[in-house]
Amino acid sequence: MASEQSSFLYSANADFIAELFKRYAENPASVDPSWQEFFTGLNDDARSMLEELRGASWAPSKADKIVGYVDADTKKAVVAKNGAVAGVPVAQSAILDSIRAIMLIRVYRVRGHLLAHLDPLGLTPRPPQPELNPQSYGFTEADMDRPIFVDGMLGFQTATLREILQRLQRTYCGSVGVEFMHMQSPEQKAWIQERVETDLNKRQYNKDEKRNILQRLTAGDAFEKFLATKFVGVKRFGLEGGETMIPAIDALITRATKMGLREVVVGMAHRGRLNMLTNVLGKPFTALFSEFQGTPAYPSSIQGSGDVKYHLGTSTDRDFAGNTVHLTMNPNPSHLEWVNPVVTGRVRAKQQQRVGAISINETAWRQVMPLLIHGDAAFAGQGIVAETLMMSDLKGYRVGGTMHFIINNQVGFTTSPYYSRSGTYCSDIAKMIQVPIFHINGDDVEAVVQVAEIAAEFRQKFSKDVVIDMVCYRRHGHNEGDEPAFTQPIMYKKIKEQPTTRKRSPKN
Repeated sequence: MASEQSSFLYSANADFIAELFKRYAENPASVDPSWQEFFTGLNDDARSMLEELRGASWAPSKADKIVGYVDADTKKAVVAKNGAVAGVPVAQSAILDSIRAIMLIRVYRVRGHLLAHLDPLGLTPRPPQPELNPQSYGFTEADMDRPIFVDGMLGFQTATLREILQRLQRTYCGSVGVEFMHMQSPEQKAWIQERVETDLNKRQYNKDEKRNILQRLTAGDAFEKFLATKFVGVKRFGLEGGETMIPAIDALITRATKMGLREVVVGMAHRGRLNMLTNVLGKPFTALFSEFQGTPAYPSSIQGSGDVKYHLGTSTDRDFAGNTVHLTMNPNPSHLEWVNPVVTGRVRAKQQQRVGAISINETAWRQVMPLLIHGDAAFAGQGIVAETLMMSDLKGYRVGGTMHFIINNQVGFTTSPYYSRSGTYCSDIAKMIQVPIFHINGDDVEAVVQVAEIAAEFRQKFSKDVVIDMVCYRRHGHNEGDEPAFTQPIMYKKIKEQPTTRKRSPKN
């Protein structure tokens, strides 16, 4: 096929690419900047392939395949106005098109999340990203509708630049932003890439599935509204603005049970804990309301601690997709993230009990999962998070992957993100352990549920941590007794106008 013969993957072009790489290896400035970036970004396998194409050091030179490519005086590439390389055959110009397009695809996989629509309030600016602009790779508007051979990438054999960009933007710049190219495992990266690029990172749920998602969202929403009406002004650290977490956690556990999960240990701070206790862990509403009225639901279990209701835990069995799962919520007396190592240690012990030995295996890892629910400011700011992450792959402490779910309401107590952390995301610390990080717009319920399912599959398959960063907002103040507009007037003016997630969700 002509398109195959114009691809740099085609064997007839091997000498051309080999000579380019040889020139780059000897003097990077002797090749076009786009080739410099391409060769710099090659992985070890690709470099080895090109080294082989160059031939042995003692073999006769294969130079002069690139006629007129390098200017004798400037030692730089000469490019014609039509995008072709001066003095280079048309087929070789098409090779450059293919490589530039593949470079563009790769950079969307790396940095596309920076243009994703993550903030439901629309307050977070998205600065321009020159690397995601085709012009940075030598393309112009005149090139948008020229067919380019990309050898199956994004599901295309041949596609126009316009088609490639549309697919990249829908996949990597929608309601979901994915960080996975920092991972060193080719298998894990390929798995994530396939999962998010299938169906343009937007799974189509059927009517029954949508009804179930809406039912779980309604349960979380109605619970908060009831407490706000019945117990006015009482501290509860409600989940309003982040109610999507309830159907997401439900879907996460359901999907994991189909891959062997039988027990979950949950650790979290106070934000949304009451909703989790009732709508996910199945704590009776009567017991919770009793605690709101000042009467311990289970006096013997408190053991004199006198702790408040949004610090308490519970333990129960629940049915998920026909499988019984034992759910445990660890009590957490304030201090936010300090429950993390307690949960992972407890999970390790449960896994050892299941195999009857100190040395555990993948079967035990799949059966018991730690689920940690974080706040955005605490995840970025508390050192215990980094310490727990650092221990995640140590032989004596592995638990087969911890599921991290961040309720990112874009404010820490009263502080905006750009005053409370140095990185772009609150989840940046997790990159040190080479795990996938999903950023999601919390108002896109189906997207959050889809990511929860992908995360569950990844954890069960690879026994690695996964981070879900759900960007949402906090409808009330730090608790229900303060006035947030004093410290965040712009944000809370927008929040007052913002319909709830349930009202914004499609009903069919």
